[in-house]
Amino acid sequence: MKILIPVFLTFLLLSSSCKEKTEKNIENKGATTNNITLENNEADKKVTVHVDGKLFTSYLYSDDISVLKKTTLYPIIAANGETITRGYPLNTRPNERTDHPHHIGAWLNFGDVNGLDFWGNSDEIKTPKEKLGTIRHDKIISLENGAGSATMIVTANWLNPNETILLKEETKFIFYAENGKRIIDRITTLKALDTPVNFNDTKEGMFAIRTARELEHPSDGEVTLSDANGNKTDVPVTDNTGVSGEYLSSEGIKGSDVWGTRAKWMALSGTINEKDVTLLLMDQPQNIGYPTYWHARGYGLFAANPLGQKAFTDGKEESLNFSLKPNTEITFTYRIEVLDGKKDKAQLEAEYNQFAQQ
Repeated sequence: MKILIPVFLTFLLLSSSCKEKTEKNIENKGATTNNITLENNEADKKVTVHVDGKLFTSYLYSDDISVLKKTTLYPIIAANGETITRGYPLNTRPNERTDHPHHIGAWLNFGDVNGLDFWGNSDEIKTPKEKLGTIRHDKIISLENGAGSATMIVTANWLNPNETILLKEETKFIFYAENGKRIIDRITTLKALDTPVNFNDTKEGMFAIRTARELEHPSDGEVTLSDANGNKTDVPVTDNTGVSGEYLSSEGIKGSDVWGTRAKWMALSGTINEKDVTLLLMDQPQNIGYPTYWHARGYGLFAANPLGQKAFTDGKEESLNFSLKPNTEITFTYRIEVLDGKKDKAQLEAEYNQFAQQ
């Protein structure tokens, strides 16, 4: 812990600087006619994001914990009209996996916060309630529509099992739209209250998305898929119809070998309904643990996790076990970019550089 104290202070300063820089960079990215509108539907507990009248994504904030244990963006739709997120368990589609019911849309949480699991919280997973944490939406601070970009600021509470607040969260989402491109920036600040908060080293985190079946890697073993009615069915390995995903990291690593490696960005490309698409996740240089470790699995889980140092190196590195002192905060900044078509490494690097220089 003595070694981590100066590092911790440095990260607090850098995170604050990163947050200020990003907030000043809400601008129209080049000439565009894409109008982005945000609409809060209080009855359905969601904020919809439309680009020129077509759904891009929705921020879901249901207070029914039997439905959601966290807030999430769901679904996410590419500029070409194809949905790149898995439907299960909210809207199960035929021939998609029915594992990991807590993987919904795109989210940010962690698997060991003061011993509580905020990551794997689902009614279908039989974990004792006293070991689980939930994230509940608090309020919408602002919604700002725009041409080319739009902004939403929300707050949420990370709750103990007794529903007392462990962490206060403020998140700014910036949505961008260009021809053939959709972008989401997530800038999340987590603040401890009057007690220390420990993020204990685990692979289960942190900024994540669960992708459509088409973007998975072809399976090499039996999988459980849904049928047309949403029922679970075991199918043989030979059923890889339409499955075409492949990872590529900024370090040039491909396929399933990317898991547990460090990289400043990670891309996943594939084909959905005969339309090529590339999903790119990016780590901001001033985030803690940069470049992040990747909890990227061939079955469609795609996550940046800077806090699992020991878990991702099979114990070769010491546990990070990052801590927040009372009344201190840290900011995490990430980007999801959905591109029409398949892109090479140079093109992806160019996209990343635009983000990193903000």
